Amino acid sequence: MAITPFTKQQLLPQEEKLEIERHKCELFIGIPKETSYQERRICLTPDAVNSLTYQGHRVMIEAGAGQSSSYTDKEYSDAGAEITNDVKKVFGCPIILKVEPPSLVEIEMINPESIIISAIQLKTRKKAYFTALTKKKITALAFEYIKDEDGSYPAVKSLSEIAGTASILIAAELMITNEFGKGLLFGNITGVPPTDVVILGAGTVGEFAAKTAMGLGANVKIFDNSITKLRRLQNHLPQRIFTSTIQPKSLLKALRRCDVAIGAMRGKERCPVIVTETMVEHMKKGAVIVDVSIDTGGCFETSEVTTHEKPTFVKNGVLHYCVPNIPSRYSKTASLSISNILTPYLLQIAEDGGIESAIRCNHGLKNGVYLYHGILTNKAIGDWFDLPNNDINLIVF
Repeated sequence: MAITPFTKQQLLPQEEKLEIERHKCELFIGIPKETSYQERRICLTPDAVNSLTYQGHRVMIEAGAGQSSSYTDKEYSDAGAEITNDVKKVFGCPIILKVEPPSLVEIEMINPESIIISAIQLKTRKKAYFTALTKKKITALAFEYIKDEDGSYPAVKSLSEIAGTASILIAAELMITNEFGKGLLFGNITGVPPTDVVILGAGTVGEFAAKTAMGLGANVKIFDNSITKLRRLQNHLPQRIFTSTIQPKSLLKALRRCDVAIGAMRGKERCPVIVTETMVEHMKKGAVIVDVSIDTGGCFETSEVTTHEKPTFVKNGVLHYCVPNIPSRYSKTASLSISNILTPYLLQIAEDGGIESAIRCNHGLKNGVYLYHGILTNKAIGDWFDLPNNDINLIVF
């Protein structure tokens, strides 16, 4: 008789174990007012709140949270939200939605075992932020890390689209006659040479900057070191344009002639500096630089971080605009964009019966989790801050 590792009992036909039906759960979401400097966005629009409350979920919003995105408290209460002045009450909700990551003072107000969905902005985080969340056994999701079915990051993409389009509109504004501007109209007027635009980077920001500039009739040149990205961009644009890999000689030639230069490069840790101070010195007097990459350090050597209140400075006769978080300037558009991305996920979490089952069923959402009940599950963060981390797939399966 063959030797087998199974007992006689185990070899008998076993009953089939079926998955128990998932029960819907009710969400209780708190949206506090953003306290971070220059942050004017909000995670959910009144329409999104309406679709959540319509399905029986509760949403509590701190009074005035939507003010800077031009949404009134009345619009939110009409949509079914509870409005309160008590910030502690909002942070006491089981699910907290924020645009910026919570500060250490705010983390103090959060109940243990809560869920936070916000941006993470890794470059601005300190180790203390993660230890504070770990202590409270919080589950945290970053919307920059949430993936779509096609493997892209919807939140990053949407905000990049806004930043790309905005960079050209900002440049057009800066070129009008004022103390620095040369009094040029951005575009292509009969009998007048078109505006010359140089874009560094062929990602989403570069693509939308190019589309906007071309829509206004400008002459666009795009530089990037990835031929694949340049090819993808060419295929997305309505007509063929000048593209080139980054070579100092051809880049300098283009910068010398341009009226506007847009920095839209990305790097793994810090954005690479592509344009040296010497190159900027060769640019036309009164030319405009909009460095969208300033969020990760900037790709012009002359860039220095500025604010929405005092956005520009002049260096070597060139006007620089280096405000991080450009989408916040268009707070209503950006809020609509974030809201449209987050609402389906929130409804999905409720449908699946809570965050636990939702991340089991949805790999894109699982990718957004960087803390699971206080356990760090993101390797990049672990390596960056030298913190112990675990693979989420070994904890949730």
